[in-house]
Amino acid sequence: MNIKTINMLVLCCLFPLSLLAGQQDLEMLLKELDTVIECKDSYILPKEKELSELRLRLKNTKNNRQKYELCDKLFTAYLHYQADSALSYVERKQELLPFLDEPVLEQELIINRAEVMGVMGMYSWAEQLLSQVKPGILTPELLGYYYRTMRANYGWFADYLVHKELENMYQEKAHIYRDSIMLTTKPGIDHDIVAAEKMMVEGEIDKSLDMLHRLSENNPDLRQQAFINYILAEAYGLKGDVDNQIHRLALTAIADLKFGTREYASLQKLAYLLYDRGDVDRAYNYLNCSMEDAVACNARLRFSEVTEFFPIVDKAYKLKVERGRTIRYGLLFFASFLSLVLIVCVWWLYRWNKKLSLMRLNLSATNEQLRLVNRELAQTGKVKEAYIAHYLELCVAYLDKLEAYRRSLAKLAMASRIDDLFKAIKSEQFIKDERKDFYHNFDKSFLELFPNFIASFNDLLMEDERVHPKSNELLTTELRIFALIRLGVTDSNAIAHFLGYSLATVYNYRSRMKNRAKGNKENFEQEVMNL
Repeated sequence: MNIKTINMLVLCCLFPLSLLAGQQDLEMLLKELDTVIECKDSYILPKEKELSELRLRLKNTKNNRQKYELCDKLFTAYLHYQADSALSYVERKQELLPFLDEPVLEQELIINRAEVMGVMGMYSWAEQLLSQVKPGILTPELLGYYYRTMRANYGWFADYLVHKELENMYQEKAHIYRDSIMLTTKPGIDHDIVAAEKMMVEGEIDKSLDMLHRLSENNPDLRQQAFINYILAEAYGLKGDVDNQIHRLALTAIADLKFGTREYASLQKLAYLLYDRGDVDRAYNYLNCSMEDAVACNARLRFSEVTEFFPIVDKAYKLKVERGRTIRYGLLFFASFLSLVLIVCVWWLYRWNKKLSLMRLNLSATNEQLRLVNRELAQTGKVKEAYIAHYLELCVAYLDKLEAYRRSLAKLAMASRIDDLFKAIKSEQFIKDERKDFYHNFDKSFLELFPNFIASFNDLLMEDERVHPKSNELLTTELRIFALIRLGVTDSNAIAHFLGYSLATVYNYRSRMKNRAKGNKENFEQEVMNL
C-alpha cells in the first residue's frame, strides 16, 4: 500500500469526526443565540441609556452647532432601532439649518430622509428624495454617504420587487453604486468590504471569501465584524455551503441583538434555512423575534419578509404541536391503561397478602416487645453485675479496714494506753470517714454506669431549678436519692437506711424535686427511672 492510499484512508476516517465536531459547534452557537433572544430586553437597556443620555445633552445644550451634531447622533442611533424617532430628529436638524449657514447640510438632510424612508420600506419616496440631491456640491464624506444610501435603497427595492426583470435592473443599479462607493472611500477596511462584496456579486466567490476571512481575522470592530459575517453568509449561500451560511448568520444575529438593532435581515434568513432543515421550533421562535423588532422599528420590508413566510412556519409549528399533543394523549392513555392494570394487580395482591401482612405486623410487634424486654434485662443484668463487683470490693475493703482498726485498738490495749483506747472507741471519726468513702464509691460507680444521668435528670427540671454538683463532689444529696430511684430503690425507708438520712429528709427531697419538674409532676419519678 502506497503513501497516497494511506493518506486517503486517514482523511476518510477523520472526515466524519470533523463533521460531527462542526455540527456540535453549530448547535452550541444556536443555543447561544436562543439565550440572547430570551434575554433580548436586557440588551435594549444599554441602548435606551445611550439614547436617554443623548436626549439629556441635547436638552441642556445652547449651541446650535452642538444641537445639530447631537440630533445627528440621535438620528443615527434611532435609524435601525425606531425609524419614526429617527425621522423626527431629521426634522429637528431641519429647524436648526437657518442658524448654521451651511447650505450643503440641506443635501445631508435629503439623504437622511431618504435613508429613513428606505428603512421604513418607502423606496419610491426614497428614490424621489435622492433624485433631488446635487452630487456636485457634496463634500467627499457626504458623497460617500449618498452613494451608500443609493446602493442600499436599490438593494432594498430589488428585494421587495417580485418581478424578475425589475429586480435584476435594481440589482444592477445597486452594483453600479458599489463602484462609486469604492472610488469615494479611502483605502482601508470599509473599502475592502465593498470590494469583497463586489467580487461576490461578479461571481468571484472564492476570492471574496478569502478577502472577507482575512478582514474578519484582523478587525477588532464588532459592528464591522457583524457586517462581514453577513456578507460571508451571502457568499457561502451562493456556494451552497449551508452549514457555514447558518454559522455566519447566527453570529450576525447575535451581534445585531446585542447591539440593540431592530432592523435586520440575519435572523429571518436564518429562520428560513433552519425551517428547511426541519428545525421548526427555532424557525418559529426566530421569526417571532424578527416580527416584534420589525414592528417596533417600523421596518416595513422586514415585516413584509417575515409575514410572507411566517404563515408557512406557523402552520408547521402548530402541526408539530398538535402531533406532540396527540402523542402525549396516546402516552397518557397507555399510561392510564397500565395504571388500571397495576391497580387491579395491587388489589389482587392486597387481598392475598392481607393475612400475611397482619401476621407480619403481629410478629413485628412481638419482636419489638421482646427486644425491649431483652434490652431491659440486659441493662438490669449489667447494673447488677457491676454493683455485685463493687459490693464485693467494698466488703473486702471494709473487712481490711476493720482488721486494721482492731489491730490499732489491740496495740493500745497491750500498751495499757487505756485513755487512748477509750478515746478511740468513743470517736465517730472512723464512721464519718467510712460513710464519706461509701458515698464517693457509690457516686463513682453509679456515674460509670450512667454517665449522662446528671444532664438527663436536669432536662426533666425547669431551667432555673436544675441541680449541679460542686467541684469537690460527684453527686449532691438530691442526685444521690434519685440515683437510687433510677436503680429501682423507690421505698423511702430503704433509701433513708441506705444513705443514712432521716426519713423526713428523703420525703422532703423527693417532694421538692417533683415541684421543680417542668413536665407532669406525678410522672416525674417514673421518667427518672426511664433515664
